[in-house]
Amino acid sequence: MKIPIEKRVNDPLILSLIEQNEYAAAAAHLFELQIKNWSLMKTNYDAMKDVKTKSFWYDGFKLNVQFNPGRIKSTSAFVDENSIANRPCFLCIKNLPEEQTGIIIKDKFILLCNPYPILPQHFTIAVLEHEPQAIAEYFSDFLELGKILSNKYSLIYNGPACGASAPDHLHFQACTRNFIPIENDIHQMKNDYGKVIHEVEDGTITFINDGLRRIIFMESTHQLFIENNFSKIVKIYGEQTGSKSEPMLNLVCSYDQEFGWRLIIFLRSKHRPEHYFNNDPDKILISPAAIDLGGMIITPREEDFTKIGEKLLQKLIDEVSLDSIRFQLITNLFEQS
Repeated sequence: MKIPIEKRVNDPLILSLIEQNEYAAAAAHLFELQIKNWSLMKTNYDAMKDVKTKSFWYDGFKLNVQFNPGRIKSTSAFVDENSIANRPCFLCIKNLPEEQTGIIIKDKFILLCNPYPILPQHFTIAVLEHEPQAIAEYFSDFLELGKILSNKYSLIYNGPACGASAPDHLHFQACTRNFIPIENDIHQMKNDYGKVIHEVEDGTITFINDGLRRIIFMESTHQLFIENNFSKIVKIYGEQTGSKSEPMLNLVCSYDQEFGWRLIIFLRSKHRPEHYFNNDPDKILISPAAIDLGGMIITPREEDFTKIGEKLLQKLIDEVSLDSIRFQLITNLFEQS
């Protein structure tokens, strides 16, 4: 696909960094350029300095709740087929804002600054062609992108039915590494709530039920270990949940030069909790995706931020996560495979 020249970043430093395969540094510099030259982005990142956050400690892990009114559009997005069909795709090159430029990666993706941030630096990585959100054919790319951006960023994938705001256009997110609480808590959770199902010299797979979320945690220095076992997990998971296409999942991926990939897989039961559909004052506008399940729950309305306490938060997260019975069944089936 030929990318319009005005949408390719032309900064000499960024181009030099790309030639050296220093994509994380290039992304960081793109961020600085865009925040200087794009008023919408600057306004929204400046507003991040004033977001309110409160934390709840559970046994061995933490969940943060963030009041972020800038995320109202994403949280309340209509993602049904009719709504998507009647709006222009905001990830297609031809529909990008005039001020927005990006970094082309592997002649397949464009890395863009996200003008509606949750984290200190927040990017969208969209496939150049317009095609539906589905991880199967792009999972190896997902891991490779996680590796080349690993100096500064973690990678995120939201399934088309559980958090993707553009389920019609395949995309990932990249965000400030270790800012999502679960990235710091996962090893403690593995020890406290995990069952190691598969362990070899260069890889480990742990199934984790912390009482709120049902998680599969994969660690390996070898990409094929991650790819092959991910395919096996998705097959078993899809069969047990009756999914006709991709089963509901969210992913957080990071890479370390010494220890390799860390892939966190959240298994889901539904897109949004019941409180989302209630009328006020019982409505709570929370639509959990990977960042939320990772411990940074976004509330675009202040009244929801105020009313959320430890028990209500636990209920909301548990409700959208796969139930413990089916999780145990999937655990058993994977262990036997």
